[in-house]
Amino acid sequence: MDYENIDIDSVLADLNTSREGLSEEEAANRLLESGFNELEEKTKVTPLKVLLRQFANFIVWVLLAAAIISLTIDEVVNFWVIVIIIAFVVILGFVQEFKAEKAMEALKKMVQPVTHVVRGGVVIEIPTRNVVVGDIMVLETGDKIAADGFVFEIQGLKVDESAITGESMSVVKGTGDLIFSGTQIVHGKCRAIVTAVGMQSRLGMIAGMIQENEVRTPLQEKIADLAKSLAIIALIASGLTFVLGHFTGAPTEEMLIIALALAVAAVPEGLPLTMTITLAYGMHRMAKHNAIVRKMLGVETLGSTTVICTDKTGTLTKNEMTVQKIYAGDEFFDLTGVGYDPEGSLLKDGEDVEVEKNHTLGMLLKAAALCNNSSMVQRQGRWDVVGAPTEVSLIVAASKADIWKDDLDAEYEKLHEIMFTSERKLMTTIHKTNEGRIAFCKGAPEFVLEKCVSIERDDGVHELNDDDVGRIVQQNTELARSAYRVLGISYRNLPEGLPVEGSENELTFLGLVAMIDPERKEAKDAIALCRQAGIRVVMITGDNEETAKAIGKKIGLYADYDGPVDRMDDKLKCIIGDAAITGSELLSLDDEEFDSVVEGVSIYARVMPEQKLRIVQALQNRGHVVAMTGDGVNDAPALKKADIGISMGIKGTDVAKESSLMVLQDDNFETIVEAVKRGRGIYENIEKFTTYLVSRNFTEVILIMLGITLLGFDLIPLLALQILFINMFDEIMPAIALGLDPVRDEVMYEKPRKPGERILKKRNLLLVVSIALIMGLVCFFVFIFSDPVGNIERARTMTFATIVSMILFIPFVFRSLTRSAFSVGLFTNKLMLVGVASTFLLTLTVMYVPYLGNVFELVALGPAEWIVPISAAFATLFIAEAIKKILASSGI
Repeated sequence: MDYENIDIDSVLADLNTSREGLSEEEAANRLLESGFNELEEKTKVTPLKVLLRQFANFIVWVLLAAAIISLTIDEVVNFWVIVIIIAFVVILGFVQEFKAEKAMEALKKMVQPVTHVVRGGVVIEIPTRNVVVGDIMVLETGDKIAADGFVFEIQGLKVDESAITGESMSVVKGTGDLIFSGTQIVHGKCRAIVTAVGMQSRLGMIAGMIQENEVRTPLQEKIADLAKSLAIIALIASGLTFVLGHFTGAPTEEMLIIALALAVAAVPEGLPLTMTITLAYGMHRMAKHNAIVRKMLGVETLGSTTVICTDKTGTLTKNEMTVQKIYAGDEFFDLTGVGYDPEGSLLKDGEDVEVEKNHTLGMLLKAAALCNNSSMVQRQGRWDVVGAPTEVSLIVAASKADIWKDDLDAEYEKLHEIMFTSERKLMTTIHKTNEGRIAFCKGAPEFVLEKCVSIERDDGVHELNDDDVGRIVQQNTELARSAYRVLGISYRNLPEGLPVEGSENELTFLGLVAMIDPERKEAKDAIALCRQAGIRVVMITGDNEETAKAIGKKIGLYADYDGPVDRMDDKLKCIIGDAAITGSELLSLDDEEFDSVVEGVSIYARVMPEQKLRIVQALQNRGHVVAMTGDGVNDAPALKKADIGISMGIKGTDVAKESSLMVLQDDNFETIVEAVKRGRGIYENIEKFTTYLVSRNFTEVILIMLGITLLGFDLIPLLALQILFINMFDEIMPAIALGLDPVRDEVMYEKPRKPGERILKKRNLLLVVSIALIMGLVCFFVFIFSDPVGNIERARTMTFATIVSMILFIPFVFRSLTRSAFSVGLFTNKLMLVGVASTFLLTLTVMYVPYLGNVFELVALGPAEWIVPISAAFATLFIAEAIKKILASSGI
């Protein structure tokens, strides 16, 4: 449909909608008819795609080669066993990866965008996917447009249409223009009638352009590179084994099978699979704690975070604004009651105040309620509110004096609004009354005072002099020092013909409104935990410096102050007083000066969102890994620049969310700290299962090379099928259990991990080599002890049993790479117990089921014969623990 040059009533009639919006019943019917407002995923993961992915595995191709060679040399039993092993690898990989994909899909659905629409005359918030044709969208700066629509109410609207057109410049929109799904409001606000949703929208028609390609994260690259390196080592080891066997007279065909089995054994094929499961379920656990990590990259970086730059309102505080004090006519008034229930009283010196007898106070409350875009509606005995907490608190305060916004809106017709911006820190609305036009203005007191030329008291309007300004500034400072957020309120009766732009000049000051946003009780403990973890916390707020300092002192921010005071000049010492600076002071510093003091600043007050980017860069210049929170459009550059951009799930704009790596569902600082803890734990688990898998895999390589080199092919300690069975069935479950190991509380008592650090860093590599060597030697000694010359099948079975018995003990060694397995606790990971027990029982079936025993050339051991394998495996546990202790004591 073409809606250009059509008036609003025609469009409403065309879409069968009234100005009151759709009813809930009609919207539900339309949703059933048209389906959800969402794009079809062209890159959706299907079971077939996941299945085919399993054949891109190096290990599968090596096994296929071994199967073909076995069939060629008439080793039919070997062929079918290898085929079964291939099927097991493919099916296990498919099941686990498909479950991980489903977990990731569920994770994505947890970050559901919402849209404000008018339903039944009331503005409500609904999931964006539930928007239907005919809905009236209510949009403002930062919102992502949910569907194509026709604009009919507008205030200074600019839209970023780059998602559709590729044009980077924002587009000015007017009444009658179309806006499109997937684009974003960068300035202003509007109401628009939805004309197309989902695949019928302009974006839906070019949906292929927004399908994201799967990008491998640095962590995935590290694992892939490690797997390639191990594969090269495996091929070299298997090639060397083949050559050694050939020169000792071993049959070429059988030696080739052994060499391929060793190649399979040396490559930890469970590594990518275990990593995927660990990350997917780790991220799912984080989501249950209200931290949605949008990209796997975030998990890796979280463990390295050294500085968290956080907003104050709603993150360190509750974001539950309540007006408690009003300063008007040189007098203070108190308001009782908490929250958004308009139950409470207006008092002066403990006595009720009659607003009708106090003109200035009444005018201030009217101005606060009218210069306001929030609303409150009583439903079923409770009050539902829509709007920013600051604005809601103002209309609640007015209602306590029996001044209701709905009544005022009918008396004062709203003509225009000059929006609040972070640069101006003012908001002004212009209204029509019987006497003419009037402007009401609210904002930061110092910014409001700059626009005022007079002050109103109950005895009339007076010229605003220096004494008045000094007194107001003093009261503002005192309130701010008590952790109040303070707004200045003013007005002006506008002369005929004055343009809108002039309405914010020559204002009359009415007074101050002081509201409290109490600190979150858990914030103090979370900050203390950050300090233990070697992480600095920095508060960044648009609020008054004194208010920020008052909250900072309550939550213990100042203990972070460790700036180089002695090396500062007088100018810098003055600016960085009490470890806090303002946005204007920040402007006065050049980059070199700012870099020299950034380590000592714990609080930034009256900061422009654009200055967040400069703060991030200065901290990164000092070598920090920075997490930065944000919720607005102007926060997007800083969120993208930060190592971890964190957007607010409740008050955050769509722009901020899409620019971030992590979304906080509860906007709570404690959740950030919990996410850092879990990020550290996930990376630690990756280190644990990697070192375990690599050491286990190279045990068989060392064992076979020792056997061929010292004893020859005829006395090789393990056969090809035995090697393949151990590698395929005895490692995956313990590795997964290590990947899902519970996060240690102590992980937050350690310093942040260095960015770019290898998984097999020096300590881990030494651990892998030494433990693999010890296990290989122990197994070889058991083989020698078991008299391979007298009974080769029994000796191989004893060696097989020793490796199997190690499953009962060695995985527990890797539950900590630095501490004793006994101090970690043997029973604190139930999945490990289940994995170890099930793996051991599975292996016993191969030994004791007669047909399988014949296939794998194993003999059934008697109870007494198990003493040697189990004792050897148990001894290996203590040797491995001793190796860990030696490495730890040497400082490696």
